[in-house]
Amino acid sequence: MPICVETDNDGVPFVTLGSHQLRLDLEEISGEFEERAKTELLETPERIQEGLKKFRELINAEKGLNLPIDDDKFLLKFLRPFKCNAEQAFKMMKKFYRFKVKNPKYGGLHVTPEGVRHVFDSEVFMFLPTRSLYGGRIMIINAGTKWKPKEVPLVDMFRSIMVSIEIAMMEPKTQVGGANVIIDLEGLSLTHVYQFSPSMAKLIVDWVQECAPVRLRGIHIINQPYLFSMLYALFKPFLGEYLKKRLSFHGTDYKSLCDKIGESSLPRKFAGTADIPDYPGSIFSEMLFYYQNKFQDFYNYGYIAELNDIQLTSDESVKSNGTSIKTCSKAG
Repeated sequence: MPICVETDNDGVPFVTLGSHQLRLDLEEISGEFEERAKTELLETPERIQEGLKKFRELINAEKGLNLPIDDDKFLLKFLRPFKCNAEQAFKMMKKFYRFKVKNPKYGGLHVTPEGVRHVFDSEVFMFLPTRSLYGGRIMIINAGTKWKPKEVPLVDMFRSIMVSIEIAMMEPKTQVGGANVIIDLEGLSLTHVYQFSPSMAKLIVDWVQECAPVRLRGIHIINQPYLFSMLYALFKPFLGEYLKKRLSFHGTDYKSLCDKIGESSLPRKFAGTADIPDYPGSIFSEMLFYYQNKFQDFYNYGYIAELNDIQLTSDESVKSNGTSIKTCSKAG
């Protein structure tokens, strides 16, 4: 049977990959994940309600911040990773939305599955249907052979990271279990390295460290060639303790990768035991399209008035340069 997107009785899309299903886990937590939330995040119904109440007060007091404050699920995706500490969650939330205003090119525009479809189609970004030993979502970034910078510019790579983080934030299981990123650098070349500047490296690191409201379990570098030292030298000065503790360099030692993430969670190509065949990136894009409207809603949250002003300024700039597209009507 060919690999394709199917839907269950509730209209939820999924892809069957071997003995596993790739889908977005949007249902509320129960069982193992509910226990993890209690032990790791000190989560109780009382703490959740107290956190939500305080969180709403902080949001209401912030001028210009447009959010669906009556949507508990929406607010909880920011609150849960911070153990229901409303002050810490609010601090991160403001940075998350402020980044979009300060950097509209990367975070304010086209951050939807449709906007970055070509990135997922090219298999630069992929998700596994399995979860790690600790319940974390597993994302793979193929930043070597499969990354063609002419087809997938670095700006679109960054937007794809933001879409992927939005996915992680949507899933209650990932809010609890966190996310694991495997960066496969097989085929890394100078062409790839030259895409980065120190300022771009700082932007990426600052966003991951300061603005991403998700529990980052680990970043695993594999198949890195000698050339990687040049790339790492750009990023290293900006790494704080938070990221340093989560970085692992495995090379071709897949055993150490399995030890960190779980042998039963990884496909055979990474020395794991999970029955996960390769699948076309276009399949994942197609599955995400079922959630395009939800991502459009996300686009309308935050300091939206400031974002709109930036967009208008950008449009006027384009017109003043004489490069806007104009429509012509025939004379009557």
